[in-house]
Amino acid sequence: MDWNDIESGWTGFTASAKQQWAKLSDKQIGDTLGRREQLSLRLQEAYALSRDESEREISEWQVKQAPPARG
Repeated sequence: MDWNDIESGWTGFTASAKQQWAKLSDKQIGDTLGRREQLSLRLQEAYALSRDESEREISEWQVKQAPPARG
């Protein structure tokens, strides 16, 4: 899935992000507004990761995402 799709539909992905990165609060995840760079910074802070490590984690999470169901 393209990151632009994730960012534009971020509210549909926050539960999955919270499940993946439990150390981040709902507010921290929500406050990123789906901006990859902001999410990366939050992961670096919460998990003591390097930038490369946080980007790798985000990429691994990204490929597992499916478009949110439309109702």
